[in-house]
Amino acid sequence: MKPDIRLLAVDIDGTLLDPTSELPAANLAALQRAHAKGVEVVLVTGRRYRFALPIAESLGFDSWLITSNGAIIRSLHGETFFRDLMPVETALRLCSAMDAFRRAAVVTFDVEGKGSLVVETTEGFDPGIRRWLERNRDSIDFVVPLEDALTTDPVQMAFAGSLDHMARAEAHLRSTTVESELTILRTRYPARDLSIMDVLRRDCSKGHTLERWARHRGLERSQVMAIGDNFNDVEMLEYAGLPVVMGNAAEEMKQNGWAITLANDQAGVAAAVEEFIG
Repeated sequence: MKPDIRLLAVDIDGTLLDPTSELPAANLAALQRAHAKGVEVVLVTGRRYRFALPIAESLGFDSWLITSNGAIIRSLHGETFFRDLMPVETALRLCSAMDAFRRAAVVTFDVEGKGSLVVETTEGFDPGIRRWLERNRDSIDFVVPLEDALTTDPVQMAFAGSLDHMARAEAHLRSTTVESELTILRTRYPARDLSIMDVLRRDCSKGHTLERWARHRGLERSQVMAIGDNFNDVEMLEYAGLPVVMGNAAEEMKQNGWAITLANDQAGVAAAVEEFIG
C-alpha cells in the first residue's frame, strides 16, 4: 500500500535538476505522472520567482511556486497568494548588526527588473557568486550604504562566501539581539567551498509556507511529501508527513530517519515518486 499523498513539494537545485542544472526526462515524466494521479506538485525553492518560473513552465501543467525560501507563494500565471516580507526596521537592524560582512551581502526585493537585487559591491564575493551576479546584472542596483535601499520591505538578505567565512558570519549573527527577529537558513556546497546564508523574517521558511499552503488546500501533514537536498530544506522536510532526502545530500541530513532516494545525477526525484506515489 502506497501512502495517500495529495501534495508533493519538490526543491529545484540539487533535487529536481541534475548537476548540470538540467531537468532529467525521468523526473519530468514522474511529476507529470503524479499530477495525472491527482497529486498537486509544488516547486519549493530558494530561487526568486523569475528564475523558478521557467522550470515550472517546463512541467507542462499549472502549478504554484513557493519561492525565496518560503517568502512568496505565486502561481504559474503570476497570481500572488502570500508574501512574508522582512520589515524595513528589522532589515535596518540586520544591516547594522552585520556591518563587518556587508561586502558579502545581497538584498532581495519583490520587484521586477533593476533593483530586485541590491549590493554595495561585487568585490567581496566568491568567484561563483560573482558569476551569478553577472548573470543577474540587469536586476542589480549598487547602493552605498545598503541602508539607503531599504525604503520598502525586502524579501530577504543573503550573505555568501567560503564555508569558514559564512560560519563566522552565522555565529556572529546568532550572537546579536536582532537574531530573535530572523530565520537563518544555510545552503552549503562543500565541494565548491561555498556557503550561502539566507536571512528572512522570523518564522519564514519553506516549511512554514508549505504548512500554510497545505492548510489552504485542506490537507493533513500525512498527505504531504517533500523532497530536498540541502539545509534550507530542513524545515520543509520536518513538516512533511513523508520527507525524502536526496542521495547527494550532506551526510548530516541523512541521519534523521527520513527516506533517502537516489542522487540528482540518477533522477532521484523520479525514483522517490515511483516508490511512494507510483
